[in-house]
Amino acid sequence: MTDTADYTPPTVWTWNKPSGGRFANINRPISGSTHEKELPVGRHPLQLYSLGTPNGVKVTIMLEELLALGHKGAEYDAWLIKIGDGDQFGSGFVAANPNSKIPAMVDRSGPTPIRVFETGAILMHLAEKFGEFLPTEAGARAECLSWLFWQMGSAPYLGGGFGHFYAYAPTKIEYAIDRFAMEAKRLLDVLDKRLAESEYVAGPDYTIADMACFPWYGGLAKGWLYGDAATFLSVQDYKNVQRWADALLARPAVKRGRMVNRLQGEPSSQLHERHDASDFETKTQDKLAAN
Repeated sequence: MTDTADYTPPTVWTWNKPSGGRFANINRPISGSTHEKELPVGRHPLQLYSLGTPNGVKVTIMLEELLALGHKGAEYDAWLIKIGDGDQFGSGFVAANPNSKIPAMVDRSGPTPIRVFETGAILMHLAEKFGEFLPTEAGARAECLSWLFWQMGSAPYLGGGFGHFYAYAPTKIEYAIDRFAMEAKRLLDVLDKRLAESEYVAGPDYTIADMACFPWYGGLAKGWLYGDAATFLSVQDYKNVQRWADALLARPAVKRGRMVNRLQGEPSSQLHERHDASDFETKTQDKLAAN
């Protein structure tokens, strides 16, 4: 690895050394499966294949909110995909998401299974399927979708950019950390100014835009992401983001959604897989009380 000021990229890039850093064993410059492994299928209409990362939490929050409203058709099986072990490169997962990123969902409620990947697409699919959390009036819908895709576009700066170079890269590079810390704070400021004029991200109502933004920006604001990044980024200064994050954290469905497919944190905050609503409720009652 060459991390010096006089490094010059080669004319043609090739990869012939260990990746280093987080998930070093599964980084590669090609797509497709590495092994044969079919995905499990449960008995519920929706099959979710995920992990309790910020992107995974977006979808479990949405599903739990739908169930809280009484939509029985939103019942789902949540299967754990351990990305550090390379589960996302199994043939079944690649068939569900050719990009090999969690989450992926298969909607089996109709005669032909429908695969949905990318969190924005999953949130929109569920919102339109159940008629919830996405406004129908043209202006409000446009505002909601604008903020939804703002989050989708900004996530790489927070995760692969700031998170990687600040917390996971094997070498601390000042330029890279400064570059992405600058962008992370700029994005927090965008959201903070928006929430100064609006109760929720897209307006007066809670929508899929909030569900998309919360695991990333709420996670930064509450110190869940990237070690001591909250102190490093002075997240306490973003008062409106803090107010909004606290409001969402008070929602039972958000609390439940944060637990599903989770492998980190206190054991009381983890529920690795979810396959039945009544069983899930029994398992979560004590854990929610503990939190």
